[in-house]
Amino acid sequence: MDYLPLFADIKQKPVLVVGGGDIAARKISLLRRAGAEVRVVAQALCAEVQALREVGAVQWIAEAFAPEQLDAVWLVIAATDDEALNARVSAEATARRIMANVVDDQPQCSFIFPSIVDRAPLVVAISSSGTAPVLARLLREKIEALLPQNLGQMASLAGEWRDKVKARFSKLSQRRRFWETAFNGRFASEVAAGNTLAAEAVLAAQLADPDASGGEIILVGAGPGDAGLLTLRGLQVMQQADVVLYDHLVSDAILELVRRDADLICVGKRAGAHSVPQEETNQLLVSLALKGKRVVRLKGGDPFIFGRGGEELQAAAAAGIPFQVVPGITAAAGATAYAGIPLTHRDHAQSALFITGHCRPDGEPIDWPSLARARQTLAIYMGTVKAADISAQLIAHGRDPQTPVAVIGRGTRQDQQVLTGTLQDLASLAQQAPAPALLVIGEVVNLHHQLAWFQHSVQASDRASAVVNLA
Repeated sequence: MDYLPLFADIKQKPVLVVGGGDIAARKISLLRRAGAEVRVVAQALCAEVQALREVGAVQWIAEAFAPEQLDAVWLVIAATDDEALNARVSAEATARRIMANVVDDQPQCSFIFPSIVDRAPLVVAISSSGTAPVLARLLREKIEALLPQNLGQMASLAGEWRDKVKARFSKLSQRRRFWETAFNGRFASEVAAGNTLAAEAVLAAQLADPDASGGEIILVGAGPGDAGLLTLRGLQVMQQADVVLYDHLVSDAILELVRRDADLICVGKRAGAHSVPQEETNQLLVSLALKGKRVVRLKGGDPFIFGRGGEELQAAAAAGIPFQVVPGITAAAGATAYAGIPLTHRDHAQSALFITGHCRPDGEPIDWPSLARARQTLAIYMGTVKAADISAQLIAHGRDPQTPVAVIGRGTRQDQQVLTGTLQDLASLAQQAPAPALLVIGEVVNLHHQLAWFQHSVQASDRASAVVNLA
């Protein structure tokens, strides 16, 4: 270990910064976040440091460095473009046993700044001992993505309850078990949801009955397929799940991100194949949660857009089980973006309608005249089976048979296919598209050939049938 990692308390303690430029400003910002009293020595101040000086946030004590300026400070930072001056600051600090940092000059440093993940009061510091700062920053980015923003609030609440837990449990092992349960259970979920009072109620109940186990259900939108489109919150929840119930629409790449020791249960529905009835899925969610499990219900796209997520949470609410929702990118937004088809465009479409191709037999009749209006985009989920009827009805109610259409199969995935043509071609295009597929109808489809960036295709009219470019 080349450096001893320390966390220094510099609140209301004087720290000297030699330099007044942009680099000095970044260091000053960090020092102020830690509560330091910042003194600046510089020939001139950049706009940011000058603004701080004007409001009394920093002191500009001199234009030139003098060794006696170090006599009353705890740390010094040299951030000038004068190497000789920086070396002199470092040498004078070392002679006085004051810790010094010279920006971008490791040999002159007695301490270095790590890359920081700030979830105050929880702080994570990463350092390569000055050998590979870019690598340390890249690692910090990865950790930032994994650590929820609410960890600081969770740590603060835990600090407030620490004495109560100590009074309740005399053994360290008991206290450790208590906090492990809290940080991996409903307490953490309530903090994430912003329910501070509910989070404290969970701690109180856990103190009263440490052996009681309370489950919960978390509805997570997995997005349209590309694992990169999964939200950070979704990833965090999946990493904490005891059991995951997932659909066929959830890609293998996303399932790979689930915690390794979690139980995976497929409850998907697929035309022409064995499907799990919705009522059975609802009951399974409830029964697992009642056993004290943290149950993640993982759904393709967004769970509240044609995902029947509302029905599943109604079952949870009826059973008195706590739940939360993590939204996802719905297929109409994700697949069209990857196909280079904007859902709205001021020259082509002033509105976009999301429609399902599957309706309840006893549901309201479809308002075809409204759907057939020009200058609007129709994004139709689960519409391939009824593509011929959809095409016929739209044309019969006034939509131009030459209206551009696209069928996006397996949108956002590496094997995405985009087939384009006209409304009168919709049925044949839908038959060729791999599942899952999204139907897009409207003038905006013409922009695909200009804006496609992930995949490309050609017009159906260019050949006897649509040709798919799998490049």
